[in-house]
Amino acid sequence: MFQKFSSASDVEIHMPPSKQTERTEGVMTREERRQKLEAFGSAPALLARALRQIPKKMWMYKVSADTWSIHEIILHLADNEANAYIVCRLMIAEPGCHTLMFNPTLWAGSLGYFHQSTKEALEIIRRLRRMTYHVLAALPETVWSHRADPREENALTLDNWLEQQERHIPAQITQMQNIYELWAKTHPPRKLPSPRSHNPSGIESRYSSLSVRT
Repeated sequence: MFQKFSSASDVEIHMPPSKQTERTEGVMTREERRQKLEAFGSAPALLARALRQIPKKMWMYKVSADTWSIHEIILHLADNEANAYIVCRLMIAEPGCHTLMFNPTLWAGSLGYFHQSTKEALEIIRRLRRMTYHVLAALPETVWSHRADPREENALTLDNWLEQQERHIPAQITQMQNIYELWAKTHPPRKLPSPRSHNPSGIESRYSSLSVRT
């Protein structure tokens, strides 16, 4: 069930931040990690199910000029997935190297999202997420404590990275549902014509009456 809003001011729809600032303190247990990894792996299917509930005719709709449309969010998710594919492998194979951060706002404004295919973007998300899931599922316990920068005590660990990525697609699904709800408020479904409108002058009833008299 989608959340209900009375106006555009009731929901915040914004560009994703250029940097992830949240992190989880401590180390996950194996069971916590397993649950997050399974949610991470199933997110593309969750995204596909959510999109089937939203008509494609409104995917280009923007609440305001400085917000993203559903089309743009899908393209952002594909770019994020490509970035995540590289970042997690750097953290596994080359811990301490400079991770590849990207600015989603600049990418969306520079890469022509409007002209790109959402079908291809969703396929990128599905394939790259599946490959990354299998890589992560096979990792030994010690690798999960790898840090982006071992010199910094609060540097992102692979556990932290997984937690951020596991939340990302569900958060964007919520944003897309919010956009759809706002669009639906200003684009109510068309009413079907009533049966009487096809026979406004009662021709059929008068014809039946004539037939009885004859």
